[in-house]
Amino acid sequence: MEKELFDKYERLKEYIASLGSAAVAFSSGVDSTFLLYAAKEALKDNVIAVTASSCSFPKRELNEATDYCKKMGIRHFVVESEELKIEGFSENPPNRCYLCKHELFTKIRELAASQGIKEVMEGSNLDDNGDYRPGLKAVEELGVKSPLREIGLTKQEIRDLSEHFDIPTWNKQSFACLASRFPYGDTINEKKLGMVDKAEQLLLDMGFDQLRVRIHGDMARIELLPSEFDRFMDEKVRQTVYDKFKEYGFKYVALDIMGYRTGSMNEALKL
Repeated sequence: MEKELFDKYERLKEYIASLGSAAVAFSSGVDSTFLLYAAKEALKDNVIAVTASSCSFPKRELNEATDYCKKMGIRHFVVESEELKIEGFSENPPNRCYLCKHELFTKIRELAASQGIKEVMEGSNLDDNGDYRPGLKAVEELGVKSPLREIGLTKQEIRDLSEHFDIPTWNKQSFACLASRFPYGDTINEKKLGMVDKAEQLLLDMGFDQLRVRIHGDMARIELLPSEFDRFMDEKVRQTVYDKFKEYGFKYVALDIMGYRTGSMNEALKL
């Protein structure tokens, strides 16, 4: 691995250490796990992890967050962050992520203060600057630190360093909250979030890698890596997916021929 990348990691630790103490918004994803690992190295016992619990956050992710913190000896807190109770959130406006992040980071900052922790950090990286990310406005407004973006680490660099340090999420699928599966303007409710959660879990259990199940009314639009199209088109696989999705509440099931891509719902905002 290039020396330049290790130099970035050292600068990251120096940046975090300069904060004195910090709470990491921890989703158990690739970025926040790497950030928490670096924060533990830089701050020792002066770091805590805070995970949000809500119907848009799969139970498997919460369990992974809890297990990782136990393994690393990091104090872990879970805050209830029920987005559907936030005014305007369920209507799914284009600034939905801002509403959610503002409420969540406000809660994390209050919890951090109660524990004598000075700063709050989150795991957005340099690549996040290139997409529509209204949640970053809340980050800025509330003074939340974004060390990975500050140092200029890309997603691939984070994966490479994670693999080097044997961080278990180095090759984990990218994940975003389940609310991102709904077209802007479509009402978000607990039933439909549950449908999406079960549908994605089925595909993961079947061995598919990076994926999304977008919900359009009563239709599921599946995004898979194009390299996995052939396996999906096997008659038995297709029939299993169709039968189970119908069981979950979908009437129609479609495969997106463009394949998996982040923020595909944002494409409609660019028309």
